[in-house]
Amino acid sequence: MKRSLISLTLGGLSLGMTEFMMMGVLPDVSNSLHISIPTAGYLISAYALGVVIGAPLMAGLTRKYAAKNILIGLMIMFAVFNALFALSPNYILLFVTRLLSGLPHGAFFGVGAVVASRLAEPGKKAQAVALMFAGLTIANIVGVPIGTYIGHNFSWRLSFMIVALFGLITALAVKKWMPLLEDDHEQNSEPMLSAFKKLEVWLIIGVSTIGTGGLFAWISYIAPLMTEVAHFESNSITFIMIIAGLGMAAGNLIGGRLADKYSPLRTTALLLLGMISSLLIVSVIAEYKVLTIIMTFITGAIAFAVIAPMQMLMINAAKGSEMIASSALQASANMGNALGAFLGGLPIAAGLGYTSPMYVGALLATCGFIITLVIKARNTHLRKLDPQPVVLKN
Repeated sequence: MKRSLISLTLGGLSLGMTEFMMMGVLPDVSNSLHISIPTAGYLISAYALGVVIGAPLMAGLTRKYAAKNILIGLMIMFAVFNALFALSPNYILLFVTRLLSGLPHGAFFGVGAVVASRLAEPGKKAQAVALMFAGLTIANIVGVPIGTYIGHNFSWRLSFMIVALFGLITALAVKKWMPLLEDDHEQNSEPMLSAFKKLEVWLIIGVSTIGTGGLFAWISYIAPLMTEVAHFESNSITFIMIIAGLGMAAGNLIGGRLADKYSPLRTTALLLLGMISSLLIVSVIAEYKVLTIIMTFITGAIAFAVIAPMQMLMINAAKGSEMIASSALQASANMGNALGAFLGGLPIAAGLGYTSPMYVGALLATCGFIITLVIKARNTHLRKLDPQPVVLKN
């Protein structure tokens, strides 16, 4: 395994910890600041907003620099703002620094995905991209539980100082291990933005925003699903989330291999079909504990398996402006986060129960699958995007 790719994995771990750890320490933040849980929850939204704003903005502002230097700068920025967040004395400063800490997120993954694909061995580009996103899965399995434990038993501020430290370690690892690639930056705004003139790029963004909303319709309400429908004890949720994280880790690696073997478009389409089926199965078997645990692993695997194929789909579609387009895909994924959580909550509010978000998620995944068919229908450009014939099976 190349050390340069390990440095990207460290970045994924750092970003995953700061994004998901806030959910775990939310009650601690609420208690220490004497604010309500919903008010503290706005800090989650602040980070997501920072990702959406920062993904194209950071990629655009840094386009004249080498990718290695961009990645170092982004992680230093990430470390500084997380440290400032941990030290902020009041809610307003916490909100501002939390938003600012989200700015490097999408750009790091976007630029990192392009770099990983260029560092990969022939025929293993998607697997290299998946290795970077493996950091997110490691964060969910190990980093977030440890950070949450520290936040509960010592201080949530200490948890985020540790995240800042990981950011600095990542910056040092990139500086030491990442080669300076030739012609790895987009020179001016005209070619950089040219990808957004292509309908295919917007369709891929649509797949990311709508299709992956199925994941967030499920994961956002997994705790009440498990406690109220499957009747697990509340102290079992940590274990269940680790099961989901293990599934995500397995799926992330499998998705990269499938994309290299069968093409990004075919893999994305088939995995969205798998997501539809998985969510519908979860809604039916949610009362059965053993089956629910099994489907938690499977659903997590399918959800994360689609990440690397979609990144490669975007990189292939956006020739000449891969970094900003790939970063925009990260922004769209965060919009999918908000969309899935919001739409998934509507039927619960209407009294339809905690299995109802699964149907919303299945519908979103279906819309994403339909968009992949539209992409396929545009045969002229798609032959460049996806050279192999795509066979979509039921």
